Amino acid sequence: MSASPSAVVGQPGGMNPAGWIALALLALGLLYIGQVIDATQAMLFAVGGALGVVLYHAAFGFTSAWRVFITDRRGAGLRAQMIMLAVAVVLFFPALGAGSVFGGEVSGFVAPIGVAVMVGSFMFGVGMQLGGGCASGTLFTAGGGNMRMVVTLIGFILGSVIATHHVDWWWDQPAFEAVSLVDSLGVTGGLALSLALFATIYFGTRVLERRRHGQLEQPRPSDNAGWTRFLRGPWPLIWGAVALAVLNFVTLVLAGRPWGITAAFALWGAKGFEMIGIDVAQWSYWQEAGNAQALQAGVLADTTSVMNFGIVLGALLAASLAGRFAPSLRIPFRPLMAAIIGGLLLGYGARLAFGCNIGAYFSGIASGSLHGWVWLVFGFLGNMAGVRLRPWFFGEEQRPRQPTSC
Repeated sequence: MSASPSAVVGQPGGMNPAGWIALALLALGLLYIGQVIDATQAMLFAVGGALGVVLYHAAFGFTSAWRVFITDRRGAGLRAQMIMLAVAVVLFFPALGAGSVFGGEVSGFVAPIGVAVMVGSFMFGVGMQLGGGCASGTLFTAGGGNMRMVVTLIGFILGSVIATHHVDWWWDQPAFEAVSLVDSLGVTGGLALSLALFATIYFGTRVLERRRHGQLEQPRPSDNAGWTRFLRGPWPLIWGAVALAVLNFVTLVLAGRPWGITAAFALWGAKGFEMIGIDVAQWSYWQEAGNAQALQAGVLADTTSVMNFGIVLGALLAASLAGRFAPSLRIPFRPLMAAIIGGLLLGYGARLAFGCNIGAYFSGIASGSLHGWVWLVFGFLGNMAGVRLRPWFFGEEQRPRQPTSC
């Protein structure tokens, strides 16, 4: 990085123009949304901005974390996810059991377990490896200036809206009723089972990593410390894990439901289709009350959209603070094709599976939904398949040493 820590932290020239633009848009967006929508929506926009900063500075991705475990048995990223989930359920389960927080009603993401979830999460897993990111990873790396991930995001949006044309057929396929651990086992029982499963995965990855390499991989040292590291990064994965869990809980308190991402992509795609004359309002998905209302309203009235905008701007700000915002339009042909195909699979799979790595996996498990665990299993299997396909698109790539989004 060319800028010194003192330049970034202590002097106005520490951020490049993109960072100042991101900061200005975050401030203006906060004020504007507070005026035209309400204060709660404005706060959710700010939470989105904070999520973008956390995701970027902690390089907290799911795609590479799973890939390095599949290919090299390095499990630091998976262990960080288990810590994130453990903190989340400790925060979520008592609130969901009570049904309210600070006087406001809250509910989790609980969905049926069936063919749609299994097929959709598997497709999503393949898309993660081809597209180079998950839902959160696509947003924060696109915001950080990765132009290939902008292509993935476009494919993601297109796949999402296409899926809304078919999703009723998929959701009519065989499925079990939705199961909530909080409702079935109570808060204490649900916590005990969830924490035991997290611990099993956490310590299991340690055993497998030591068996392969003899010792656990150590985090890379940082040139920054204290407030400099907080502002510029990189953050330890544990910081990111705890911060994401806490911010998801803040989302639950403010929005009355957990953090999600991909429903907004379907909405953006639907609005785009309408602009070119495709009447998506006739599709049954968009005739459901909540979806129809979202389609008719402006995107700033949609909580998921507002948070996504915040994530992109927060990541852009973080990339500027880190001195790593340097977008390039040069994308080789095969990686470009991988981004398009991967994005389509990500979008289509997320709609089938009632969400993505955030809405179904993270927030689903945090909500006590068994469908989140099924998503994890089939999403991981999809990642295994995607890893096998990557060499055709990316050649003999070097295995990454540290988890990132892509």
